[in-house]
Amino acid sequence: MPEENIQKLKTGIPGFDLISEGGLPIGRTTLVVGSAGCGKTVFSCQFLIEGIKRGETGVYVTFEESPTNIRKNMRGFGWDIAKLEEEGKWYFVDASPEPGKNAYISGDYDLSPLLARIQYAIDKVKATRVSMDSLGAIFSYIPDKAQIRDDLFIIVSALRDVNSTAILTSERNQEYGSISAHGVEEYVADNVIILRNVLIEEKRRRTLEILKYRGSSHQQGEFPFTILTDRGFVTIPLSAMASEDRDSSTIRISSGNLELDEMCGGGFYRDSIILASGATGTGKTLLSTQFISAGIQNNERCIYFAFEENRHQLMRNARGWGMDYTQAEKEGMLKILFRYPESTRLENHLIRMQEAIQEFKPHRVVIDSLTALEKVATFNGFREFIASLNATVRGQGMTGLYTATAPTLLGGSSVTESHISTSTDSIILLRYVEVYGEVKRGLAVIKMRGSKHDKQIREFIIDDKGMHIGKSFRNVIGILSGNPTYVDQDEVNRLNDLFPDEA
Repeated sequence: MPEENIQKLKTGIPGFDLISEGGLPIGRTTLVVGSAGCGKTVFSCQFLIEGIKRGETGVYVTFEESPTNIRKNMRGFGWDIAKLEEEGKWYFVDASPEPGKNAYISGDYDLSPLLARIQYAIDKVKATRVSMDSLGAIFSYIPDKAQIRDDLFIIVSALRDVNSTAILTSERNQEYGSISAHGVEEYVADNVIILRNVLIEEKRRRTLEILKYRGSSHQQGEFPFTILTDRGFVTIPLSAMASEDRDSSTIRISSGNLELDEMCGGGFYRDSIILASGATGTGKTLLSTQFISAGIQNNERCIYFAFEENRHQLMRNARGWGMDYTQAEKEGMLKILFRYPESTRLENHLIRMQEAIQEFKPHRVVIDSLTALEKVATFNGFREFIASLNATVRGQGMTGLYTATAPTLLGGSSVTESHISTSTDSIILLRYVEVYGEVKRGLAVIKMRGSKHDKQIREFIIDDKGMHIGKSFRNVIGILSGNPTYVDQDEVNRLNDLFPDEA
């Protein structure tokens, strides 16, 4: 494969440089298009901010919002643009309309004065980065599409001449379909990035797609992004995520329950992801608590992400089973983070979880429960969340235990389970079982990747000491399907004769 000659400038925007495989091509123009509210202005401002952090300077050309409004709005992200102006690192070219005055253009529109101002600004601060926001505001006064194309070509050529890496923003009227409002911008710019803010099932989903990167490689497809008050524009790279390529571990760790360890062939593998699925009250939180307790006893740092029960409930429940979470937190062995799923977007939850993992560096991670998070996500959004989360956990050699809630009391496959079952290494099912009018609990290990495991469905009880796993249900069928049926001993004997290997 020939070596790429086009050098790239790292934008510094989280996640974007992975997707773009290095950043924006140096000395070229990139068109960023999107509908209202998708984050074009934040992207263009952050492009300059991140450059300034790296010792560069930038020019911001505004055709719509006044510099005053931009300074005020960007303060919400902690960016003090006024200070950067005073330091000579940021320069505004104000081409925004004066309040109360409507521009009227008769004949050809002359860009020479504007280009002269931009050239002066670039020379004054020796800018390597330029952002122009937004082209639609100036082109809306020009009725002739041919002139728009000519004028845009003039702007792009002028920016190339000064060897600045530039971002031009433009509006579009729909999330899918025509790329730009005037239908010409994407043909003149060297690169095209599309920002989308799609409404699906009453939920917003923001994505970024690099549509065109002339002469330069990049990742294909749509990638989710979010906008955070303390970080600005954050892209979630998914398939482009840089995770350490580790060998699969052969070391076993305890689940916190000796009987379950035996059922799993000696415990969980250290870098595996385990899914515990069951109806409410079947013991998923207890399983998670014992998993955390085993880690603490083995001097392993643990982090517990709770999305259903708050930290006080978790600590109370742990005390009831003889486990002191409070002391573990004081000793720095445990971190419990509780958030309501509805408090923010799923992408924001993911970013905060990744930040907490990077900071705390745990050996074990519990997420209780994924079903609660799925309720605030779109189908694709949840799938991307799981992919990114798994990459974070596996990439750092941690052991993850996720819980999911079955839709009915007697079990059945949950939507969450169907989303993530193929991406997990082990699956543990917890079920209610009715036997002679009495409700009992059953546990089965139905998947244990790379290891033999007990395939029986075993009865278990819960008391103040925790979970105790007993003998298998020999006279009940249909447990996993959510339709348990008692079978008399004669029928069991007949089935054993027909299938002796399964007896």
